[in-house]
Amino acid sequence: MDTLGPTMLSVLLGAGLAAACGLRVFLPLFIVSVLSHFDIGGMGLREGFGWLAGWPAMIALGAASIIELLSYFIPFVDHVLDVIAVPLASVAGTVAAMSTFVDLPPFLAWGMALIAGGGIAGLVSAGTAATRVASTTTTAGLGNPLLAAGESAGALLLSLLAWFLPVIAGLLVLLLLWWVLRWLLQLRRPIG
Repeated sequence: MDTLGPTMLSVLLGAGLAAACGLRVFLPLFIVSVLSHFDIGGMGLREGFGWLAGWPAMIALGAASIIELLSYFIPFVDHVLDVIAVPLASVAGTVAAMSTFVDLPPFLAWGMALIAGGGIAGLVSAGTAATRVASTTTTAGLGNPLLAAGESAGALLLSLLAWFLPVIAGLLVLLLLWWVLRWLLQLRRPIG
């Protein structure tokens, strides 16, 4: 993996974290906070994003993660969260991506963070929201807790893979984006 170079690895890391933010807004940022605070994995944060590794951010993101994770198991609240999750995921994906683009010039880093990071997170979040609507329709909401558990596990796994194995996370992000786009296009087709 060292042959890819640190810049490409940081871009793959950012893309993986952004996709994870599309599944859960706060959990990937909390994982970045903890891993960077304790310097686990040797990945650094971009200059100006050191606050993410501080105790205040870690505590706030940890509390927000717990509230978010539990809230998705409450009927109706999960739908309210889906409404606000897409824009929040886009912001979180932008921050997560930008915080890892350590070797890119600022203009390029912000452009990539907004377009790739925010875009990936927003698209994944829209896909999960559409999946929840389909689950509610077909299972009367009984399948939603299982879906919520899967999304949370996916956010955790993808965040850790992005941090420790960014190339594999990058491949998973491509697969996830393919699935989301296919799913959203399928939902747009007229029935009949």
